[in-house]
Amino acid sequence: MKRKVVVITSLAAVAVVAIGLSLTREKGKQALSLEVSAVSSGTMISTVTATGTVQPIDQVDVGTQVSGVINNVYVDFNSQVKRGELLAEIDKSTLSAKLLQTKASLASAQNEFTYQEQNYNRTKRLFETGMVSDVDYESAVYKYNNAKLTVERLRSEVEQAEVNLSYASITSPIDGVVLARNIEAGQTVAASFNTPTLFSLARDLTRMQVEANIDEADIGQVLQGQRVTFTVDAYPNDEFTGVVTQIRLEPTVVSNVVTYTVIIEAENPELKLMPGLTASITVITKELNNIALIPAKAVRYTPSAQLAAQYTVVPFQMPENARPNAVEGERPAQASKPSFVWVKNGNQVLARMVKTGMDDGARVQVLKGLEVGDSIVVAEVKPSVKVEAQAKSPFMPQPPRPSNTKK
Repeated sequence: MKRKVVVITSLAAVAVVAIGLSLTREKGKQALSLEVSAVSSGTMISTVTATGTVQPIDQVDVGTQVSGVINNVYVDFNSQVKRGELLAEIDKSTLSAKLLQTKASLASAQNEFTYQEQNYNRTKRLFETGMVSDVDYESAVYKYNNAKLTVERLRSEVEQAEVNLSYASITSPIDGVVLARNIEAGQTVAASFNTPTLFSLARDLTRMQVEANIDEADIGQVLQGQRVTFTVDAYPNDEFTGVVTQIRLEPTVVSNVVTYTVIIEAENPELKLMPGLTASITVITKELNNIALIPAKAVRYTPSAQLAAQYTVVPFQMPENARPNAVEGERPAQASKPSFVWVKNGNQVLARMVKTGMDDGARVQVLKGLEVGDSIVVAEVKPSVKVEAQAKSPFMPQPPRPSNTKK
């Protein structure tokens, strides 16, 4: 009984192998089709991407150098202002009183100076005639010089009091627009230790800049004058253009990631770009126009053995005059590995050595070896085998047949 099982199993295996070989032969008879692409002329660009923040080109923070209570605020957010225009006023009563006090002290000092000057002149004449001692003369000189210095000191204090009084009027240093207003009427500002910021002004919002952070791996490709395109979330369907104007040398390190700040200037005639918007930028580091392009996978394609059964495959032959003469004892110079593509010409598939350039992953620039319009093989498309009916083995169990016995 065991012997019969072995014989039946062996026969079944032979039947399966025979069916497989038959299907393989049928598959080999089916023709291959080639995916062919023509050498095209186009544009290829190399880019660096990053994110940045939109900022005004010129932004000025306006503060105050004196302390006091804000009496009046004359501008609001987004107000257009001119240079010298009054923005706010600080209560001047204390500053005015200080000015009057220093002026009174100056007047008293000037009166003292006049008296000491007259006394000095009298003592000097008497000293020259020998009617006063050296001690009296030196005392007169000392008092005269002290009175003179006191007048000069108080005169500077009066000037400082006048300047402080002028600081109570907050004016705009530029022509621009108010971005921020940090005070209200009645608020007290203190300028004892640092200058408080009262207003933030932007000079011109029709021209903006983007402060982008470029990774250290890409910063070497970025140069001044390169063209930039960017988008902002506020206007996802609009693309803005700019130019790289500055590459700052100071690095920024966050979590061991080194970036460099790149300044990009852009026109903003419609005032769509607002300060603080996040921009997704693309720096065009290299742009080539009207160049020969082929698909990148054409360079990686190699004909299969099955293709030779349908086409005449012509391998590349190096011309005799192009082969370098080997010099005994010398090692050949290291050269870059050549690239090959396969050109379809009727029933022939010919190897062609090409010199390639820029590569963006999908396309490759051809510098030498091909002309625009040449048909090159990209890939082989092998036909799929569809088995209409599976071979039946006599050893496989069969479904029961319907009974045709008539009763």
